[in-house]
Amino acid sequence: MALLLLLAVTVGALGVHLRQPLIVSFIAVGILAGPSALGWVNANDQIDLLAKLGITLLLFVVGLKLDLHIIRTMGPVALATGLGQVAFTSIIGYFIAVALGMSPITALYVAVALTFSSTIIIVKLLSDKREVDTLHGRIALGFLIVQDLVVVLTMIGLNALASASIDGASMGLEVLEISLKGILFLVVVGVATRYVLPGLLHSLSRSQELLVLFGIAWAVALAALGDILGFSKEVGAFIAGVSLASTPYRDALGARLVSLRDFLLLFFFLDLGARLNLGLLGAQMVESLVFSLFVLIGNPLIVMVIMGALGYRKRTGFLAGLTVAQISEFSLILAALGLNLGHIDTATVGLITLVGIITISVSTYMILYSHPLYEWLAPWLKIFERRQPYRENKHDETITDNIPQTILFGLGRYGTGIAQALRERGYRVLSVDYNPELVRVRDPIGLSVLYGDAEDPEFIASLPLVRTQWIVSTARDHHVSLVLIHTLKNLGYAGRIAVTAHHLDEVAGLEQAGADLVLVPFSDAAREAADRLIEHTT
Repeated sequence: MALLLLLAVTVGALGVHLRQPLIVSFIAVGILAGPSALGWVNANDQIDLLAKLGITLLLFVVGLKLDLHIIRTMGPVALATGLGQVAFTSIIGYFIAVALGMSPITALYVAVALTFSSTIIIVKLLSDKREVDTLHGRIALGFLIVQDLVVVLTMIGLNALASASIDGASMGLEVLEISLKGILFLVVVGVATRYVLPGLLHSLSRSQELLVLFGIAWAVALAALGDILGFSKEVGAFIAGVSLASTPYRDALGARLVSLRDFLLLFFFLDLGARLNLGLLGAQMVESLVFSLFVLIGNPLIVMVIMGALGYRKRTGFLAGLTVAQISEFSLILAALGLNLGHIDTATVGLITLVGIITISVSTYMILYSHPLYEWLAPWLKIFERRQPYRENKHDETITDNIPQTILFGLGRYGTGIAQALRERGYRVLSVDYNPELVRVRDPIGLSVLYGDAEDPEFIASLPLVRTQWIVSTARDHHVSLVLIHTLKNLGYAGRIAVTAHHLDEVAGLEQAGADLVLVPFSDAAREAADRLIEHTT
């Protein structure tokens, strides 16, 4: 295990240097450490358990981040582009697979696997480029959410069919039974979400460590229950995430779980890579190149066609389309599920994995250099241009109206006073505090409040920083202010930063660290009081 982790770090560092997602590096490590090369990794219970936990947390975090507001604000484009791309890729991919000599069930698995794009990779790349809150970034997130929902429905269907008998009548009864179990499961979780979880989370959030532990326990428990009921652990974990997605604790919980999720997913990709046969991969190179070109070129084109028909400029369609030019970790999970169910063989899993390696590697560079690539291809993209891109201006206004102008950390008396004063002057304010009592009390008075920690870099990175004009911290702790400034600078935040000092000798250090404004509550209040006294005297 020690050698395996050291190898993962080494290959991962090489991948990061080449600006590749760690998924590609981890699969490569699995191939190197597997029976085809070094022989360090074989199928075993330890690796398999860690891999299953990684998949469970992946689906839990996806459910936790399920922002239906994005789908609503993006309206028809998220649903039309998401469903249209899934339908196009599935149908055309199926016929390509059949033409290459695959059986119908194998062709169906390959075609469906080609439809899903990696939310993890896309969000990471868009965040690095600070394009998450752009129009094409929000559209991409919208149809990626649609894809995630299709993944869950697909897994439910596959597990239902796998547990059903060959006999048609028995199959119908089996599917009906699983459907009824699923409805009952959703009702129970819905009741818990409405009446139990808010109070329980509020109580547990007094300790962030306990909150994270509960999140993991809730994800694994519902994953196990989903597996027992017959519609897979992945679906159970996803529903566990959705059940917490409407709470003010979701961002803090998701930020804390990202590192653990990524570590455990390492073992899924290691296990997947170790199952691959290098000899078979070489024999499948032609098929993998055909499918890879289809994904790299066909998926962006269909997105551009749909978005052009909906009234978007060719540039917006092109930049959004590049985000679907790869297959997803869910494609590999789907392949592994098909292997476990006996629907496909290891050769098909290897083919899908090879397509994943090629498309993820190539599309990463396409997204990183999307703007130069667009300038180069623009003359050939005129067919997708709209004379009246009527949706562009409408969505620009919607995005601007929803993004906070100020994010304020700390909802004590001072912070709440600042937030309310800014709101009275027409500013959009998002407030953050790690005290659950303050989050609960301030929310009813109309403040937009999140539960989170100013010292958590993952949480800070999840906030809408791109168009926010001010980040304000009223934290009393000098160290917290320094950490927040340092994190914002590392994330490339281009707005202005205001922090609070409770001693005058702290001001110079905070300004030197990068604060644009340092508030000194007692000193500032004293000056204002003196000015008012003088004003009334004169």
